[in-house]
This record gives sequence, C-alpha cells and structure tokens, in this order.
Amino acid sequence: MQIIHTDKAPAAVGPYSQAIEHGGIVYTSGQIAINPAQGKIVAEDIAGQAEQCCKNIGEVLNAAGTNFSNVVKTTCFLAEIADFKTFNAVYEKYFISKPARSCVAVKDLPAGALCEIEVIAVK
Repeated sequence: MQIIHTDKAPAAVGPYSQAIEHGGIVYTSGQIAINPAQGKIVAEDIAGQAEQCCKNIGEVLNAAGTNFSNVVKTTCFLAEIADFKTFNAVYEKYFISKPARSCVAVKDLPAGALCEIEVIAVK
C-alpha cells in the first residue's frame, strides 16, 4: 500500500491518510470544503463548498497519479438533502464520466461542513 499526500489539499486531522493506493486502485478519504491555503472552510453556501470539495478531491487524485475521468465510485454526504440539486450542478462539472455514486443526507459533518465527497479511482 502507498500513502498518498499532497499539500494542495487539506491535511488529515486524525489517524488517517488523504488517500491510499493499492493494486492500482486509489481510495480517498472524505474531503470537505476546507481551503488548504487558509486551513478552514471559507465558502458559506452549498455551491461554494461543493466546488472546494471537488477541487480538494482533484488535488488528491493528481497526487496519486490519476484524475476525475478514472473515478469509478463516489460517496457523497450532504448535511441537508434539500441541497441535492445545487450539489449536483457542481458535481456534474467535475465527474463528467458519471461514476457510480451514493449520496445521502447525514446529521452532521466535520467542521460544520455542508458536504463531503470520497472516491475510488483507478490509475
């Protein structure tokens, strides 16, 4: 297994890695909308936070030697299911290959985030 890390995405805040690559498969940890340059969530709405989540995922994928077109599965978490349509409008700009996906509403997300995305990709 290879640990994947980039300073262009938020650092792990616990005993986990941004991603792990094993056997040509990349498994990312969930990314919330933390702006890595500022170390905090700066967007206040779902569109801005979804955009930052996707940017963070993109940086982790890049560090792993892959990209959005190689994502085969995503899991998306929303603090409010009412944000589903707005979240999708941002999501579809990045995940143009239409990977398999689960999207659920949850009670709370870390740091008061409105959304979180994790992916599985091939190299």
